Amino acid sequence: MSTALSEAEVERLKRQIFDATPMGLCLMLHGVPQLINARFAELLGAGAEESERPAEWLQQQWPELWPQLQGIGRGQRHVSCNNSSGQVFNGRAYARHLPALGEGAELITLVDDPQRAQIAFSSHWRARMLEQTETMGRSGSAELDLDDGKAVLSKGLYGLLGLPFQPDARPSWRLLHWLPAKERGYAASIWRGALPDEPFEFQHRLVRADGTRLVVLQRGMVETDPSGRRHGYLIVQDITAQREAEQRIQELANHDEVTGLANRTQLLDRIDAAVHSAKWNPQPFLLLSIQVDQVDQLKQAMGYGAGDAMAMAVAARLCALAEPGDIVARLDGGEFAILLSTESSALDPQGFRHARSVVQAMSKSERLGAAEIVPGARVGVARFPEDSDNAGGLLEAAQTARMGIDANGEQVAVYTPETRTQALRKLAIESGLRHAVERNELTLTYQLQADLTSGDLAGMQLSLRWHSQELGEVPGAEFVPIAMQTGLIVMLGDWKRDTACRQLRAWDQAGVRVPRLALRISLLELQQPDVVDKLRRSLSSNGLTPQALGIEISEHALFNASPALVRTLSQLRSMGLEISLGDFGAGFTNLGLLRTLPVDVIKVHRSCVPDVTAATGDVSLTRAIINMAHSLQMKVLADGVETTGQLTLLIANGCDRMQGPVLAEPVDADGLAKMLADKVRLPAHLLTRRRERTLLLVDDEPNIVSALRRLFRREGYRIVTASSGAEGLQRMAEYEVDVVLSDQRMPGMTGVEFLRRAKELYPDTVRMVLSGYTELQSITDAVNEGAIYRFLTKPWDDERLLVHVQEAFAHKEMGDENKRLASEVITASEALAAANERLELVLSTQQQQIDQESARANAVRDMVELLPVPLLGIDPDGTIVLANQEAQRTLGVATPLLGEAAAAVLQQDLPRADSEQLSKEADTQTPPMHVQGPHWNMKVRALGETPPRGLLVVLTQRHRQMPRGEGSDLATEPAALQASQPHSMK
Repeated sequence: MSTALSEAEVERLKRQIFDATPMGLCLMLHGVPQLINARFAELLGAGAEESERPAEWLQQQWPELWPQLQGIGRGQRHVSCNNSSGQVFNGRAYARHLPALGEGAELITLVDDPQRAQIAFSSHWRARMLEQTETMGRSGSAELDLDDGKAVLSKGLYGLLGLPFQPDARPSWRLLHWLPAKERGYAASIWRGALPDEPFEFQHRLVRADGTRLVVLQRGMVETDPSGRRHGYLIVQDITAQREAEQRIQELANHDEVTGLANRTQLLDRIDAAVHSAKWNPQPFLLLSIQVDQVDQLKQAMGYGAGDAMAMAVAARLCALAEPGDIVARLDGGEFAILLSTESSALDPQGFRHARSVVQAMSKSERLGAAEIVPGARVGVARFPEDSDNAGGLLEAAQTARMGIDANGEQVAVYTPETRTQALRKLAIESGLRHAVERNELTLTYQLQADLTSGDLAGMQLSLRWHSQELGEVPGAEFVPIAMQTGLIVMLGDWKRDTACRQLRAWDQAGVRVPRLALRISLLELQQPDVVDKLRRSLSSNGLTPQALGIEISEHALFNASPALVRTLSQLRSMGLEISLGDFGAGFTNLGLLRTLPVDVIKVHRSCVPDVTAATGDVSLTRAIINMAHSLQMKVLADGVETTGQLTLLIANGCDRMQGPVLAEPVDADGLAKMLADKVRLPAHLLTRRRERTLLLVDDEPNIVSALRRLFRREGYRIVTASSGAEGLQRMAEYEVDVVLSDQRMPGMTGVEFLRRAKELYPDTVRMVLSGYTELQSITDAVNEGAIYRFLTKPWDDERLLVHVQEAFAHKEMGDENKRLASEVITASEALAAANERLELVLSTQQQQIDQESARANAVRDMVELLPVPLLGIDPDGTIVLANQEAQRTLGVATPLLGEAAAAVLQQDLPRADSEQLSKEADTQTPPMHVQGPHWNMKVRALGETPPRGLLVVLTQRHRQMPRGEGSDLATEPAALQASQPHSMK
């Protein structure tokens, strides 16, 4: 039988059957579509006309549909495919065999199934939502058949396990393999004990396929269906990140993030636990509060990284000191604490040994980058139960003990009731300082300074006094450190500066001339970015010059001398302010940095101002400081000079200035005005020394002294006597002694000891011994050391003694002359070096000016050359000395214009440079005279003042009137036209 239909048969069937049927019909022959009706095409999203397409076209359309229409039989089948518009079509298909058309002929009926489409969409949407929800929630689910022991796992659960998805059911007991072995029995027992329809949950770990472990929360429920079968449902959610976050939160809540030590919260919990434990087993324990200031200082100076590095280094040292059972904590910044166990506390009941071991550990330097920093520590000790019986009180007691430690004293303190009193006073001082300005409790005092060369006043030191309404008179040594710690020193400094400047203006208006006022500024004030502007405003608003003020900084500033601090001091010095370095010698001085700082005056601390009777080492230190300062071209001011002995020693060693009670006590403004009116100065007899040949006789026997006075009086010497070594040193401080003649055996101090001391203090003096006792060893040592110039014995021969003394004076005068000549050579060398520096500076300045003038001339020449205007320069003789490119092009001359006669080139007679017309027009600044040509105008100006250096000629194109309607009424003749007519001016 034929398997194909004729066209006539097809047309007949379509008309009679297909087109009249409201259902979709398709004729299939051996599974191949032959024709469709219009309704079939519409169901699949095509137009009715598509039903006229041939079988070859139908086979290419809806390829996923035709296999679904084969083998339907006598039942029905749900079919689904993408229609012509790309949407999913869901329908039901029925098949009927057509034996009349052949063995493989079938008639397929297709109807729409919207309910099935909705069900399919809902099922797909739910499956998709479940998959997305499990993915976003990092969870998975499974359904268990508890009777058959089967389990169906979702894609999300397979994802958690790290396995590819498998839709088939698997044995439920195999799910336990994904749990750690120790937790399998725990999970199985929970499922076995589950009650029907009662949800339950528990946490366990899950081992993924790659071996990693997750912490999961499993929720489950068991139910029984109507047939009596038991089913289980479970949801597993990954909570690993949540658990890690909780652990991190717990860790941060109880540990310091930088060092990993316990924080304040955990420390208080541990103290509280120890307190409760002591109620059942009474045992005392200790708490150490530790402050390391370098942590906060480095954080401010070098940033948080340096501060954290120091904090970690401190934590490592404290942990190394801690015994088993001790708790090391970091409370805040540079504040640490150690809770000692009862065993450690029993070995040291007062805590001194533990506290000093901490101080010793922190006294070793720590390298941070290229710098070595010593952390340093202050430790306060509190004891349980003596100082407090609760956690908060014990920590507060330890902190209170630490806060009472002086920065320069003992670094360990144990809490006492007096400590709390001191802490409360500090708080009261801090509170009072905040209101001291508004309550008018602050006053200024002034202490005069004198020049040790002339005795005249050289300046005055400003000090701040505070008389509190509640606390009374508070010493500056007490409130200034507190102001530094709290930052109130900036506010106090502003008030002190402004008040001092107003007082200086008041004195100036009253006609009281005062010396330079030294204003002490703290390191914290210098670190403020506006300190220079504040000083400048205070001076200008009060009409003061910078020379009226001096700035004093503490020696401690050297330790923290950052580049910013050096720049600030340089700016203040460039303003004209004198910079002094106070408290020099009282701390650790960076001498290498001292020479780089812009400092004018070194103010020696009162502890470095010895008396004439002081030990040789003290005097040598003072002399070394003075010599060092002079070598650095700095002045020296001694602070706290109380006695004339100290004053004479400073004068003898070349100190420049002084201040102290020996000159004047600190006074208020009225007292200072009175002292200035009384012309206070140093006593003249301490300063003025007659330069005479002075001989000092030292002997404890008055008859010997009288005999020697009679012997040397006729020689014209000024004779000074003393009866002991100490008195001799006093006389040497009062007089400029040339030769010393001393006895050996004297009470209190032997002659050799006296002369050794004299050599240390006054090395240029010639020293001799006149004694009847010959202690060979001590005399020999003194001679070898240079302490004794000559040893003479008693009784003496007058003539020989006179000769020895004369030789001693000659030796002294020769040494003085050599010293004077050396000084002159040094002075001349310094003057020559200074002259050379000035000459080099002048030459350098001149060379810079020459280079600038040369550069300026080159720039002007280039600009003139490139000007788009013809320009000529003519000297007083009428010769062209300057012609730019535009002038050469415009005049059209082949040869260069330089050196040509201007009148010949321009065909015009030019006025003289010194003509009255040009000078008058230049003076009155009227328009310059014009010399008219056929196409060009010339503007002529005289160059220079009287006498003029020539003429400047500028050629401009002449304007002509344009015909009306041709645009502008003025037009400039093109330069190209003039270039084409080089002789147009003739």
